[in-house]
Amino acid sequence: MVASTNVYGDIAERIGGAKVKITSIVSDPAQDPHSYEASTQNQLALSKARVVIENGGGYDDFIDRMLKSGDNSSAQVINAVKVSGKSAPAGGELNEHVWYDFPAMGKLADAIAAALAKAHPDDAAAFTENAEAFKAELKPLETKEAQIKTDHGGEPVAVTEPVPLYMTEASGLRNETPEAFSEAIEEGDDVSPNTLRETLALLTGKKVEALVYNEQTSGPQTEKVEQAARSAGIPVVPVTETLPEGVDYPDWMTANVDALAAALAK
Repeated sequence: MVASTNVYGDIAERIGGAKVKITSIVSDPAQDPHSYEASTQNQLALSKARVVIENGGGYDDFIDRMLKSGDNSSAQVINAVKVSGKSAPAGGELNEHVWYDFPAMGKLADAIAAALAKAHPDDAAAFTENAEAFKAELKPLETKEAQIKTDHGGEPVAVTEPVPLYMTEASGLRNETPEAFSEAIEEGDDVSPNTLRETLALLTGKKVEALVYNEQTSGPQTEKVEQAARSAGIPVVPVTETLPEGVDYPDWMTANVDALAAALAK
């Protein structure tokens, strides 16, 4: 099995256990998956994979390109965005960062279990049991989000890009960031001076309760925003797109939700 990032690799490992060998292509916490350049080693792994997990939604298009060039049409491809059922809002852009949506990851767990059962029928019951255990670990995370919504529903926050928005939305928080800012940062484009000023004003004017900051795509403009938040005494909640070293998905997301709750409680 091959997963585009170690987020999906970790989830797959929890469901497949020792029965399945998993290769995660993007696993460096310092690597921005949007700009990842796949290697010949990645190509070889994909050419042999029986099950492939990709995020989809334009996030990891290198997976589809390499599957096609490697002529592996028999692989079962699980697209996390499609499994989640998420779509772009009317007149808006799809937020492809579905691993910050816990119900979506529950659906993904079931899809992984089904794909593994097809590839390894004798172990189907174990895969289903492991998926149920994983979904049970997601429930406390949803409970934590519901508690934030109870305590802080409607409060404004800012983000450097859309990565954590499923988490903040489930927590009942209002994203005040100019869309032009977060989209430019996500795409690696320069933010216009007017948009940057508008974003900084949210922080210098203390118009938001927290800044959720993607550490994996920091640059001069996001660093200005972070510094403005810290100077104004606004809590900064760091997030990443891939798993930090030494933690699993439930622990990682628990830390993220707890950090958000702690920031809002200040």
